Amino acid sequence: MPILDVLKSKTASLKNMNKNTILVVIAIVGILITGGLIFANSNPGFSLPGIFGMSDSQVGQKAVDYINNNQLSSTPAAMVSVSEESGLVKIKIKIGDTEFDSYATKDGKLLFPQAFDMNPTADNASATDSTAGANSTLTPEEAAAAITKTDEPLLEAYVVSRCPFGLQMQRMMADAVQSVPSLAQYIKARYIGEVSGNTITSMHGDAEAQENLRQICIRDEQPAKYWSYVACQMKTGDTAGCQTSTGVSASQLNACVSDASRGLAYAQKDFDLSAKYNVTGSPTLVLDGQNVSEFNFGGRTSDAVKSIVCAAFNSQPSFCSTALNTTEAASSFSETYESSGASTGAADCGN
Repeated sequence: MPILDVLKSKTASLKNMNKNTILVVIAIVGILITGGLIFANSNPGFSLPGIFGMSDSQVGQKAVDYINNNQLSSTPAAMVSVSEESGLVKIKIKIGDTEFDSYATKDGKLLFPQAFDMNPTADNASATDSTAGANSTLTPEEAAAAITKTDEPLLEAYVVSRCPFGLQMQRMMADAVQSVPSLAQYIKARYIGEVSGNTITSMHGDAEAQENLRQICIRDEQPAKYWSYVACQMKTGDTAGCQTSTGVSASQLNACVSDASRGLAYAQKDFDLSAKYNVTGSPTLVLDGQNVSEFNFGGRTSDAVKSIVCAAFNSQPSFCSTALNTTEAASSFSETYESSGASTGAADCGN
């Protein structure tokens, strides 16, 4: 056989072998990828980081690191658990004694403080309906015009003391009172929870329930100390130190907390009112018995607190012309008023 024919025959054999080898390799890789996807789908916490991106646990840790590295909380955040929900990574985060759920995209690029269920169940449908008007977006002028006027308006903020966004609302109100002391008679913080027997409970556990009770007792029996105590306590959660520095009577406070006919009775009034107004999240604002949204008045700022109150007067007092802070207040514990991170939007802590 001529040498040229031999070379052609060998070359053809090599080409056929290479094609077959490539097809086999492709088939094997396809099987591995398919198997990996099936396993990842049946194990939500698992992914193949090197090929498909970050695992859910890595996304969760990135979120916690972001909170800590950007000083979004003066108390270090820690990840409690991570799971997948509706195509997002659900991260349970603990800050101090408080746990709350946040969400992040699977690629670890976007973090959401809270997600809202747009398909409410029958149990919370009535509460959603009752607050629909309060959460609608209006201009400040439209929102003010819709408010019923009175000579003595009262703006009540329903909160829990370890909710990051409840703390945000209290920070707004405390700052408003510090700037305009006469506002204190037109605003009031109330609390969400339950009393069973002689035990008070709250959505984030016993530590929060006991702080709620302390704040309720100070509010009702030592009202002149309330806002200064809250303004101090929301910095780091130093309960004992803030009682001392703000002049709260420890003996009077302890007596109130330990006497069910005082502390728990005050708390039950708050809880009855929260049920009456279908309050399901911290914070929720109620103005003279009607739900109202701070986001129709500029957002979570101390100026919004003043603007809501002033919109309810038949004849506005002089302090209504005073410009207060229009910067969004920090959520969670914070040494400063101003938020150092991205806007929290309409986030709250829900039951």
